[in-house]
Amino acid sequence: MTPPTVNAFYSASLNSINLPAGILQPPFFDPSWDDAVNYGGIGVVIGHEMTHGFDDQGRKFDAKGNLRDWWTPQDAEELPAALRQDRRSVLELHGARHTAPERPAHAGREHGRHRRRGDCAYARARARAGIQPRPAPIDGFTPEQRFFLSHARVWRSLQRDEALRQLVLTNPHLARPLARERAALGAGRVRAGVRLQAR
Repeated sequence: MTPPTVNAFYSASLNSINLPAGILQPPFFDPSWDDAVNYGGIGVVIGHEMTHGFDDQGRKFDAKGNLRDWWTPQDAEELPAALRQDRRSVLELHGARHTAPERPAHAGREHGRHRRRGDCAYARARARAGIQPRPAPIDGFTPEQRFFLSHARVWRSLQRDEALRQLVLTNPHLARPLARERAALGAGRVRAGVRLQAR
């Protein structure tokens, strides 16, 4: 991956996540933005890449990058069943069927975990820094709302139904409904035509 690439990856043999310079810019990151917005963008990407160290491929490498399966037999039995249920839920939403290998970093519930990791990381960073009082709203949005607005902005896209169906059938990065982001923002707070800009 070249430095200007807008992507990130996990290296199992090095047990490392890698962020080329290209992704360390808007809409993922900007040092002038408040923490909530950066954690909602690059923070969620980092959470996603970290998860690869624990998925069906990451399980094959130990903490030093040696080829050694460290999952317990119970992990190997229970996690795929939970992931299959998550995948079925997302696929049923789009009326599709998918038989690709289960990849926790790419499953529906796991994507929610990346968001929660980013949100929790933001909360822990504020607590460690002793940030008090609570940051004030910006443009009427609380820090939590700015976190989810940032997350939604990073992954926004327009797709026709046919393209979305093809994506669900062929791409391990499942399509993600934004219902939870909308709920987190509060009913009626974001209106059509409102420009979402980080501060």
